[in-house]
Amino acid sequence: MFRRSRAVLIASIAAMAMAVSPAVSATARTTTGDAAVQRVLDAAVSEGGAPGIQAEVLKGSARWFGTAGVADTTTRRTLRPGDRFRIGSTTKTFTATVLLQLVGEGRLALGDSVEKWLPGVVRGNGHDGNRITVRQLLNHTSGIFNYTNDPQFAANLVGPGFLEHRFDSVTPGQLVKTAMSHAPDFAPGTSWAYSNTNFILAGMIAEKVTGHPLATEVTRRIIVPLGLTHTYLPGRNTGILGPHGKAYSKLLVPDPAAPVYDVTELNPSWAGSAGDMISTTGDINRFYSALLSGRLLRPAEQKAMFTTVPTVNWIPNTEYGLGMIAQTLSCGTTVWGHGGTIHGSLSWAMGLRDGSKVASTDINGDWVDQGGISTDLMQAVFCPPTGAGADAGPARTAAPAPARPLQF
Repeated sequence: MFRRSRAVLIASIAAMAMAVSPAVSATARTTTGDAAVQRVLDAAVSEGGAPGIQAEVLKGSARWFGTAGVADTTTRRTLRPGDRFRIGSTTKTFTATVLLQLVGEGRLALGDSVEKWLPGVVRGNGHDGNRITVRQLLNHTSGIFNYTNDPQFAANLVGPGFLEHRFDSVTPGQLVKTAMSHAPDFAPGTSWAYSNTNFILAGMIAEKVTGHPLATEVTRRIIVPLGLTHTYLPGRNTGILGPHGKAYSKLLVPDPAAPVYDVTELNPSWAGSAGDMISTTGDINRFYSALLSGRLLRPAEQKAMFTTVPTVNWIPNTEYGLGMIAQTLSCGTTVWGHGGTIHGSLSWAMGLRDGSKVASTDINGDWVDQGGISTDLMQAVFCPPTGAGADAGPARTAAPAPARPLQF
């Protein structure tokens, strides 16, 4: 995910250096607003500079899939339903769901301290695991420093440094140690700041409570019961299993003329339980539909997940629950879900609170205006048109967003 408040890991929003031609693909069954959604996809390529973009809308049993641009700039093939991509921080909702299921089973409490489960891990430079709760990890009010903002870590992810380090392996403990080498952003519970370290720790706690790898718990608790056959946690596997397009990156270099690289293969261990998963638009929609409608959590934990706090210097018109973003659109509708940014992939997924309608999208180039495109798309899906000609005009294309750091 992205964040506006730091100057570390700066990513530019620039026009694409390669020309691509829009292409359209949609299923036979359509739902209201599909034409508006398709216009957003086309504009993302023709005006926004995306190499390719896909989106899927699920409403009851009706499913619509559309694309623009290409999955591969060399072969020119279009994106197809079932094409897998790295979902970045959408992983956080999966991690939070596992933790909340453990709470519902009485094996963990949201008020438990981090120190109780991970003694001695959150300590140093003002960090104190005794003062930080599991809840504060999941809603980003812990104040724990975000390891992706560490200058040396940034140097390995931005520009030529990424090409040299893209296949390096790191452990969750190493990521937390990097965070502990810095002072906290604030005292626990006194403010809000997006920190990937929170969800690395959440994954570590899930493993400590269950005695199993997080991948095992996500698979048996979520992936298998929901039939998410295209979703998995890759661990240190550097490729993407199954059908997929290419992932393209300018390595977050803030120069419109920066070269574009194929970054489809990388070691995602540096993202871990905060952002390493791989999925499809269809699987993500199925997951959020089940989660929003209450099929994965008990009522008390469902209520906890959707209890939000204000975000600070982050995505406009959002609040944050437990691994869950609430975004209020211009029409007043609030949608719920998460998004992800990781090299070569910008994704976003949102749904109505009852899960009756959900939508997800992914862009296979990481230098475009993710915030503007994804917001436009969600408004096309969830905001009803007004006026006789409301569905006939071109989609709004947002102005380039301010430079943002990588926050998967």
